[in-house]
Amino acid sequence: MTRRAVPFRLPVLAQDVLLGLVVAVMQVQGAVAKPAEVGSRPLTDLGHLGYVLLIVSGLVLIMRRRWPAPVFITAALASLVYYTVDFSDGPGWIGLFIALYTLTAYGDGRRSPVIAGVGITVLATGWLIAAADIEPRAALGWVFFRIAASVMAAALGESVRSRRAVAAEALERARQAERTREEEARTRVDAERLRIAREVHDTVAHAIAIINVQAGVTAYLLDKRPERAREALVTIEQTSAQALHEMRAVLGVLRDPDNGRVPHPGLGQVNALTAMAREAGLDIKLEVTSSTAPLPSAVDHTAYRILQESITNVIRHVGPTRVTVALDFGTDVLEVRVTDEGGRDASGDDARGPQPPAGSVHGSSAEPGRGIVGMRERCGLLGGELAAGPRPGRGFEVTARLPLAPAGTVHL
Repeated sequence: MTRRAVPFRLPVLAQDVLLGLVVAVMQVQGAVAKPAEVGSRPLTDLGHLGYVLLIVSGLVLIMRRRWPAPVFITAALASLVYYTVDFSDGPGWIGLFIALYTLTAYGDGRRSPVIAGVGITVLATGWLIAAADIEPRAALGWVFFRIAASVMAAALGESVRSRRAVAAEALERARQAERTREEEARTRVDAERLRIAREVHDTVAHAIAIINVQAGVTAYLLDKRPERAREALVTIEQTSAQALHEMRAVLGVLRDPDNGRVPHPGLGQVNALTAMAREAGLDIKLEVTSSTAPLPSAVDHTAYRILQESITNVIRHVGPTRVTVALDFGTDVLEVRVTDEGGRDASGDDARGPQPPAGSVHGSSAEPGRGIVGMRERCGLLGGELAAGPRPGRGFEVTARLPLAPAGTVHL
């Protein structure tokens, strides 16, 4: 395995230590090598004060990143003292320019430019006063050079800080956008998971309820009325085949992203749904008002699933009884209503055929499921309403109102 070469880089503190030493040496060497000006003071005067100031203004750069303002103030004071005492001019301003650059480059963008502006003003005033009687007069150009270079150093540092701040802000925006995309992706995944859970629940619960009832009828009639048992077995076969077909349609999208989705069941299959419910022992009456316009696919599918779940709940929890299914197509809303008359006693005069044994799924002891919760969620996605509860006297009623123009787009 080939290893990537990692470039060697000194730690930040080591870089600043090296910079401070180099600047101090350059300032001292440059001042010594430069010919002495007429009337200038030697660096050895006042206890070698000139050397001390040049060295201090260089070595103070070691702490420039940690304390940029104090470092600049120290270098500025050293420069003012150096030129006020009238030491020989030379490259003693290198440390000052670096300190100015560091102040604005690593400052906060608010106080640091103010400190730099005030410092440059004080320095310029001090330098001009110290050079009032300079000879020759052409040497005054170096004073203006120091002033201009100070302004340029501060402006360069501020430019670097601004670019760094813009880059950091852009990076933060990119990270925020990435987090937003991840959250949106998770939301879409959760919504798709909930949709699949509803589809699987509706398909499996309806099929299993009918199969359970028909299996109970088969076991009850197998010896007494084998022809009825054969009919029940055919119903079981047809119901399980349809359930498997719908499960493949739901799970096929997960298995193959390029697979076209099979059309979702809708109210066009309500007759087949009621026929299967009659096979399970329900006496269903279907009341449908005429539809003036085709239904949106989301409303059509949701209405079918609400009917399917409501009928399944009657089969599971009530057993053979009379059920009224009403579909009222309004101008802007579709009302779906499923009403049952409650469980019948054994002597019911309208009982159709032999009843399945008491151990089948119907009855009030059945475990409550998430059917009504799922129906209410489906209605909520379309901006509709669902009411479900016992009727006065006996029986149960489910009423759903689905807007024909949903407030938001629903992906099924």
